[in-house]
Amino acid sequence: MTCVALLLGATVVYAGSYVQGWVSPAPKSEANASCNGAALHRALRPGDVTINVYNSTARTGLAASAASSLQGQGFNVATIDNDPLGKTLLGVGEVRYGHSGIEGALLASKRLPGSKLVLDDRMDASVDMVVGKMFERVKVPPKVAPSKKKAVSAPGC
Repeated sequence: MTCVALLLGATVVYAGSYVQGWVSPAPKSEANASCNGAALHRALRPGDVTINVYNSTARTGLAASAASSLQGQGFNVATIDNDPLGKTLLGVGEVRYGHSGIEGALLASKRLPGSKLVLDDRMDASVDMVVGKMFERVKVPPKVAPSKKKAVSAPGC
């Protein structure tokens, strides 16, 4: 009888927790949304990123040449100037970003291999590329030919 009373008590506590919203059923799978034609998250493109290009060295024109290459790749260049933080970077450079700019920072850092990603407290999604003493040029990623493979449906469809 004690076991039955314990089970009954546990059931009442669980039911009360459910009603109060302390526990909830497992969320539905997202696979069905993509099967129904819902928009999938598309990859970030250079045109989606606003980037500021800064020079942290004494070499004149470094930020301008990097900015020109980035614009040629489709990035939206907002500012070209010396590093506003006044740092002298000995390495290739830094890519600075705020919490909402992580995707843009990752995309920009592919253009500056060896650079350091630096999270700051900015509130927008802009990205700063700061070139350093070891900077030579902005990397241009290879063009990828469009795939002619048939579209694969999402798992669970």
